Amino acid sequence: MTLSGKVRMARLTDLAALGELSRLAQTDAARSLGLPVAGPRIGVFSLFRLPLGAFQPNDLLYVYELDRRISGLLRVERESHRDEWTVVELDAIGQADAGDIRFRLVQHLLRDGAKRGAVRFHVACADADGNVELFMQAGFARYGEEQILFREPARALPEAWSDDRAASCAIRPVASLDALALARLYAAVTPQPVQRLEAYRLPDWERQGAGWRVPRSSLTPILRFADIEAFVQDQQAGASDATGLSAFIQIAVAKEDQPHYLKILALPDSDVGPLVEYGLGVIAARTGNRGEAQHGVISAVRTYESPIDRRLEEAGFEVESSVTLLLKEALVRVAEPALVPAVG
Repeated sequence: MTLSGKVRMARLTDLAALGELSRLAQTDAARSLGLPVAGPRIGVFSLFRLPLGAFQPNDLLYVYELDRRISGLLRVERESHRDEWTVVELDAIGQADAGDIRFRLVQHLLRDGAKRGAVRFHVACADADGNVELFMQAGFARYGEEQILFREPARALPEAWSDDRAASCAIRPVASLDALALARLYAAVTPQPVQRLEAYRLPDWERQGAGWRVPRSSLTPILRFADIEAFVQDQQAGASDATGLSAFIQIAVAKEDQPHYLKILALPDSDVGPLVEYGLGVIAARTGNRGEAQHGVISAVRTYESPIDRRLEEAGFEVESSVTLLLKEALVRVAEPALVPAVG
């Protein structure tokens, strides 16, 4: 089916229509990425909405327009440090041609990204409404699955730990000097094919604070709306592993109307139960509200990171959904250079 509309960059005059389109994309009459879970409680419109303050100068928003009517949008966040683009939202309305509209938007994104020097394109989506098939048709590779776990707002948060208690469990704030140990921890728990695709570098682990986006998850885009902290758990004396760390936790305390966030990396034989409790206590301390987390707490766990998901469930989290991780590399990998005989 040939569509007569056009894809273009969004304008300020489009914002009202885009907000409505983002909301409508959660209904049965539309196609959406379905991220991070379905339903109005923590749906795309509530997590990844479109306030002007959330956009940065290097972000992009494409729209599909037909007869002066916007019926599709694609929102991209660009990481300036790594030249990577993340598709945050891809919506289209219209039962008959929503799939074709979304494919047109993705194709335009890839062409524009190639012109602007994008290295990788990331997307995470629910395996529904043809999402995965659409991106694989556009050349994306499916490389992982994540479970989304959610802790209800009504559940009381544990008390914040004292410094002495944290020290007794070898938990401390992360420092720039931990970059090498963090890279080794990541390498110890992540399959080689995933490491090759994500291609983290040592400076990525050194970069802390508001710009910290590793380790990546399907929920990474919400970090823009949060204050980010990170902590590590040192290995006990005599441990056989050479990483120096047994676990890492990234905590994002929400500044907007969204859940708080936890992300954990840990060696397979590590008990992360105390680290989860510590992270929830940090959220309680930062929000000044131990009674409840106003919008709940959300976390993402990849299938190969088990049993972290079970420790989260023991702390009151429940599995809400699962999402698929896809990636497309814009650069062509070549063999290592070698010397050849001179001719002439």
